[in-house]
Amino acid sequence: MTTALLSALFLFAIATSITPGPNNMMVFASGVNFGFRRTVPHMLGIAFGFAVLLAAVGFGLGAVLQVTPVLYLALKIAGGLYLLYIALRLATSRTMAKGEARAYPMSFLGAAAFQWVNPKAWVMAITATATYAAPGDYERSIVIIALVFGLVTMPTVSIWTGFGSVLREWLSVPPRLKYFNIAMAILLVLSLWPMLR
Repeated sequence: MTTALLSALFLFAIATSITPGPNNMMVFASGVNFGFRRTVPHMLGIAFGFAVLLAAVGFGLGAVLQVTPVLYLALKIAGGLYLLYIALRLATSRTMAKGEARAYPMSFLGAAAFQWVNPKAWVMAITATATYAAPGDYERSIVIIALVFGLVTMPTVSIWTGFGSVLREWLSVPPRLKYFNIAMAILLVLSLWPMLR
């Protein structure tokens, strides 16, 4: 992979990873509700899970989805339904987690698994592999693309989590938190619209 192509890939990875989407809305809300430290496993799960998804798409899963549109549609529907479930849980949350057993952030494995039903992740993975994989050195370029996204994702989701953590004290007032969680749930659902058309 040339230096120019690698630079373009980094810019693409930053631009697509930092823009609003299901992952960023979820870690932002998690930063508010659980704080930065407790959201770290969620962030690591996103970075790892997306890198694995991207590699899988590059090594053949993307081709399977292109010849089996019904499978791709099923993944989009499953992702949409799961996101609606998460949005509902977020919208009905009324108190910040302060060590309660029943309140917990998304786990590493949960966040990694979520990438497989996240419509934005699929669009990003298919676009990245189609645009930046070098035909002459395909396998190595897929590994590089997955590593670049794995490296870029952690800082970008950290920014969103950090924003949420900064607002944590201001949102500790129950009515503010209630309306924040409802607004974040709505934004989470709206983040699906461009991917589900």
